[in-house]
Amino acid sequence: MIAYKGFHRGLVCRGYQFKMGLNVTAEANCVQNGFHCAANPLDCLSYYSDFARNEYYIVNAGGDIDEDDRDSKIACTELTILKRLDLKEFVLHALVYLHDHPLMPWNDLVKRDAGMASDGFAIVRGINPKATGKDGDVLALARESADGSKVEQIALAVVDGEKYRAGIWYDIDLRPCALFSSTGEAHAELPDGKVAK
Repeated sequence: MIAYKGFHRGLVCRGYQFKMGLNVTAEANCVQNGFHCAANPLDCLSYYSDFARNEYYIVNAGGDIDEDDRDSKIACTELTILKRLDLKEFVLHALVYLHDHPLMPWNDLVKRDAGMASDGFAIVRGINPKATGKDGDVLALARESADGSKVEQIALAVVDGEKYRAGIWYDIDLRPCALFSSTGEAHAELPDGKVAK
C-alpha cells in the first residue's frame, strides 16, 4: 500500500537508520513497534513537523500491517522507500489524498474556505476556497460539493513573484480574487495594481 513517511535528515527515524529500497522488521504494532508511515501525507507532519529540517518520502507499506485509530498512521513489517518528496510534491500528494478520501476526518492543517500559508504551504477546502502566501509558498485548493461529500476540483500553485504574487488571494481557478464577497468590506489587489471586487 502506498503511504508517506517523515524522517530526520539522512533517513533516520527514532535512531534507526533506514535505507532506500526495502527495509524489514519482525513485528508491526502502531503503539509499540514496526516501521511507521501514514496514508495521509499531512499526518506525517504530526510526527515530523518542520519541513525544512526533515525529509518526507513516498513509501510502500507491506508485510504485516497494523492501523492506528487516531489518524492514518500505519505500522508495517516491510517498508520500501521509493522517492523523496519536495514541498510542492508533498502538498500535491496531500491534495490528491483529500480528493480521493473526501469523507475522512480533516487533518488540522487543512483550512476551511480561506487560508494564509504557514510553514511554506496552505491547503484550503471549501465550496469556494481561497489562499494566499508569500514568495515560495505552495497554495493548494480543493473545491468541494455543496454537501461536502466529494471534492470536485483541485488546484496547486507556487507563489513565484511573477505568475502568482505574494499577498494576493487566489481562487480555485488560480485567478486573483477578493478575500470576501463583493460587499465592499474587503478586496484583494490584482497583479496589475487594480482592486478585485
